[in-house]
Parts: sequence; C-alpha cells; structure tokens
Amino acid sequence: MLDWIARRQMAAFEKKYGYDMGYARDLLRFSKPAFWKFARLMPLGQHREGVPKAAWHAAKIVGARSEDCGPCVQLVVDMAREDGVPDAVVRAVLRDDVAALDADTALACRYARAVVARDAQALVLRDEVVQRFGPPALASLALALTASRMFPMVKAALGHGHACLRVKVGNEVVAPVPMQNAAHARPA
Repeated sequence: MLDWIARRQMAAFEKKYGYDMGYARDLLRFSKPAFWKFARLMPLGQHREGVPKAAWHAAKIVGARSEDCGPCVQLVVDMAREDGVPDAVVRAVLRDDVAALDADTALACRYARAVVARDAQALVLRDEVVQRFGPPALASLALALTASRMFPMVKAALGHGHACLRVKVGNEVVAPVPMQNAAHARPA
C-alpha cells in the first residue's frame, strides 16, 4: 500500500515539475528499505529559518549546479521561481553574476560556492552569514546546500544523471557558468 502511494506521489511530482523520478522508482524497486530511508530525508531540503528566500534558493541552485545534474538544476530553478524568486535573480545565480544580486543573496551564493569548493574563505563567509542572519540561517543554508547536492548524487549513482548544459528561466534559456569544485576535480 505504501509503495502504491509513493508511486502516485512520484507521478504527481513528475507531472507538476516535468522532472523524471525514474531514479526514485528504481530505488524503490531495488530496495524498499533504502527508498523509505531516502524518502525520510526529503524535508531536509525544505527547512528555511532566518534566511531570506532568494538567498536560500541561491544556495540550493549553487549546490545542484556543483553536482552537474541538468534536470536537478532545472528543478531547483523552477521551485525558486514558484516560490517567488525573480527570474533576474535566478539568472544571475546561474551565471555566477554576484554583482547583479542583492547583498543577502550574494553572500549566500559566495558562501555556498566556497563550501562546495572546500575553499578556506568558507570559514570567513560562514561567520558573515551568522553575523548577518543568525545561527538558524547558517543551519538552513547548510541543509539547503546539502540536500541540493544529495539528490543529484543519488541520481548519478543509480545511473540517472545528466549533465547541466542549459536551464530555462521563464522564457529565457541560460547556459550556467561551469563550476569547478573539489568533488569533480581530476587527479593531477
């Protein structure tokens, strides 16, 4: 019965967002216990406390971009737009145009990029996030960034990953600026 409900919810999600949930169906088929453990993590990416909406979504977009999953980036972009984040802000995050962002969103973007790259600047930016928004906001950004990277990783591990080449923001197609990070660095 629960499996049937899960499949119906996946179908509704696919219909709403135009997002292929084949990886989740495979996970359910491969291991029901694994699927249900994974499903319990879904709220992780929905926690937002103390951080402005656009800044929170920017961190999610940076996280998804870092995993190079085009459909995942498109999904977080669509969710940001659905939540009222202006298209100009979404495009600026995708293009890594921090100068076009308000100070709060730019900080979240820089912080997320530094964390993804394992850059020492992340420590300084973390302190700035706490000073500007408070500790709950740091927790929110950390969870948003983690969740937005977790789903693409599971998809890729199950053979469902697709590279991020273009993302549609409203009526405009944006080619996100490629991200270099520790997770995808080639050995020397």
